[in-house]
Amino acid sequence: MAPISTPSAGQYEWLVVVPDKAGVHEKRLEVRAKKQEKKAKIASEKITGAIFNEKPETEDASKFSFYGSTLVCVASSKEEILERLSKDIYATSGVWDLDNAQIWPVSPELPLTASAFDHSSTNLLDTIKAKFAFRNP
Repeated sequence: MAPISTPSAGQYEWLVVVPDKAGVHEKRLEVRAKKQEKKAKIASEKITGAIFNEKPETEDASKFSFYGSTLVCVASSKEEILERLSKDIYATSGVWDLDNAQIWPVSPELPLTASAFDHSSTNLLDTIKAKFAFRNP
């Protein structure tokens, strides 16, 4: 697994939290399956994942209490991130509440590299989830 690189000049890392609109649980599950099937991803995403209202007690996604999504992206501005988010299938299908998205520029202590994690995992997000327990927002 290749290291995740430091942003180039003029770019910055952004922590993004996008809540779901009310009453979209079934729509999220439908869109989630399509997104995973296509492995659709916003350009310059480093890490993405669902946020839950509470820790899932099962692997059955239909029983998850989704809050929304979180992403770590690279871009030159908040406006660039919002434009990218608006093209994501969660936005175009009406799942995400982009009006209430929270976007912060972040500066990690060290660049995140795959070598910081267990190499037996082929998915960095799975490795992170395994290393760090779920936390309520």
